[in-house]
Amino acid sequence: MGRYTGSVCKLCRREAQKLFLKGERCYSNKCAMEKRAYPPGEHGRTSQFRRRSESEYSIQMREKQKARRMYGVMERQFRRYFADADRTTGQTGQTLLVLLERRLDNVVYRAGLARSRAEARQLIGHGHFEVNGRTVDIPSYQVNAGDAIRVRERARDASVFAEIRDADGLVRPPEWLDVDPDTLSAVMTALPERQSIDVPLNEQLIVEFYSR
Repeated sequence: MGRYTGSVCKLCRREAQKLFLKGERCYSNKCAMEKRAYPPGEHGRTSQFRRRSESEYSIQMREKQKARRMYGVMERQFRRYFADADRTTGQTGQTLLVLLERRLDNVVYRAGLARSRAEARQLIGHGHFEVNGRTVDIPSYQVNAGDAIRVRERARDASVFAEIRDADGLVRPPEWLDVDPDTLSAVMTALPERQSIDVPLNEQLIVEFYSR
């Protein structure tokens, strides 16, 4: 499956807000949004001063792109998530966000066991995490309520996890995760609910985009 390999700072600048794609850097004055809070490209600096009214389609598409970029999901996979959410009883937009939050890479990031979702995907792909005692190397794995996630014992002494411990909790775990930083483990105590998902997204716009 393809993945985005360009500058992630450009993605934040394109969406005109921090998407927290680079871990600690996003919380520092080195963040690109602190220095260049205008769209990327040759005319980015001047385009922010132009008056233009965005179409309804454009607003909906930007919200969809923002969600994709935030969770690190490609278009085809994102469409599948939406289709699954649409088939499920309940509000489609909220169900979509819950499915994205239940991704293993997102859970690892939310638990503070990685500094970004991208780093979480890499660590999972290298086989550093277990779910319920079984090694899982699929970042899109759907975590269920009651599942226990932990760093594999042989990986706990790796320098990357020492650095994560020293990051001093830049990400505060949500209420649906019970995290033990000493053992580098977490338990999903319940499925995420919309009020506990702190993402700057209007999921209804995404529903409207795919329902055209």
